[in-house]
Amino acid sequence: MPPRLPDPRSGLVLDTHELSRRAGEQVEVTRVAEAPADLGIDVIGVPPGSPVDLDLRLESVVEGVLVTGTAVVRLLGSCARCLEEVSDTQEVDIQELFCYPGKELDDAEARHVEGDLIDLEPVLRDAVVLDLPFMPLCRPDCAGLCPECGANLNADPEHDHADPVDPRWASLAGWTEPKNEPKNKE
Repeated sequence: MPPRLPDPRSGLVLDTHELSRRAGEQVEVTRVAEAPADLGIDVIGVPPGSPVDLDLRLESVVEGVLVTGTAVVRLLGSCARCLEEVSDTQEVDIQELFCYPGKELDDAEARHVEGDLIDLEPVLRDAVVLDLPFMPLCRPDCAGLCPECGANLNADPEHDHADPVDPRWASLAGWTEPKNEPKNKE
């Protein structure tokens, strides 16, 4: 079964046809592509279909095509402390060697030029996901949620609860001091 060629209609697939196989030739590529699905982690990621700004240089080297440059993506997720929406942009560096057929390196994970096409989706996925914050915050001093009632402590910094009663003493809470009542004399 022949390998599946990348879809040339995808904005993340680059055609190297105009780049000759002579070492030292280079081509600049600037484009906006759509973000693929599942580009992120559970709490933050790139919305599918959102724009990915690519600014790349494709350079022909002896082994294949060296792709270097940057990608700018929009991030959307939830704050790890208060669960408010977090929106940001992220610029990631891309550098990957795509080997020509017959010029494979000893690296089992080396990427390849398929026909004249290069698929940047796996490279972009690796670069973006590895650079995502593990615990995204809406702001560095986010106070989070109240552990007792779930109130957002950023909206109400003075939020407080009465001191909790120790459950071992809770049954004594209804007791009061005996009142000095006069005794009946009969």
